[in-house]
Amino acid sequence: MPASTSPTAAINRPHRNRNLLLVVLGVLVVAAVAAGGYGLWYILIGPSAPAAVGSAAPVIPTGSAVAAPASLDGIWNVATSLGTVDDGTATFVGYRVQEQLVGVGGHTAAGRTPKVTGSMSLSGSVVDNVQITADMTALVSDNDQRDNQLRRQAIETDSFPTSMFKTIAPIDLGTLPAEGKTVHATATGALTIHGVTKTVTIDLAVQRQGGIIAAAGSVAIVFSDWSIQKPNSFSVLSVDDHGIMELHLLFTHA
Repeated sequence: MPASTSPTAAINRPHRNRNLLLVVLGVLVVAAVAAGGYGLWYILIGPSAPAAVGSAAPVIPTGSAVAAPASLDGIWNVATSLGTVDDGTATFVGYRVQEQLVGVGGHTAAGRTPKVTGSMSLSGSVVDNVQITADMTALVSDNDQRDNQLRRQAIETDSFPTSMFKTIAPIDLGTLPAEGKTVHATATGALTIHGVTKTVTIDLAVQRQGGIIAAAGSVAIVFSDWSIQKPNSFSVLSVDDHGIMELHLLFTHA
């Protein structure tokens, strides 16, 4: 017959279980710290990437009314004082890449820089001379460690601090968008990333509200085409060999 359990053993068992739980939690914390705190952050907090920027429609920030100019023709400059990057209503350029994290699994990494300058010219329904420059050193994602790694790995912002896009052909909108309406167009131009320049075509959604013109779009980026090496990290099991460049631009009349 099995030996009976003593009252003392029965009383001590919950204490042993609690101690075991504390040990397990301690191991998890040590492992997370050894991996740079990455895994623990995602297990406990689980931040999600901001909504993707597509070609459906840009987002013009509410409460940012700008009076329409007497004529829409002329030069329009990138506006950086409207909206916020956090809710996707401001001007920004960014990236979106799928990665596999230790202890977490699939995760979408997204970083955005609000430091964007540029201009375009508008004549009738034709947009021309679009020139956009993004400060890549100001890219911010949901993790400081990733941002710091990108200074020396992948897009290497320490060595290649800016990315640029310049149209090589006019963009015909077909018709100027009515107030609050969205029209779709295609922009073909020279895109420079990581010191490499290639011709790309970007599908855009364009909307006007008063004196604000907003454009949103994205384009797939295969890293090898731009001489970009995938980043390495103890906390990252793998990273896709491609990603998405996103742009959300607000313009006001010069």
